[in-house]
Amino acid sequence: MSEDVRLVAWVRGQVQGVGFRWFTRAKALEIGGLQGFALNLGDGRVQVVAEGPRERCERLLEWLQAGDTPGHVDGVTEIWDTPRGGYDGFAIR
Repeated sequence: MSEDVRLVAWVRGQVQGVGFRWFTRAKALEIGGLQGFALNLGDGRVQVVAEGPRERCERLLEWLQAGDTPGHVDGVTEIWDTPRGGYDGFAIR
């Protein structure tokens, strides 16, 4: 049985104004079993928070890093933590 985790990722690059958050939500829903959100930050990055089984969070992170995303990703910084809960699905904020 896979443990549930919390992934927080900050995505740098040309990731605002290109549908990045929408595609991130769509990918999270495609993977399934993830809850959280994607949020534009004032400094041009997108913050992605995903909670769920570790393997599924890792798949989302791999997608964020792979460059198969809208815009252009220069880099991703992530931290792993224990889930906090309180999310209803996967939202765009």
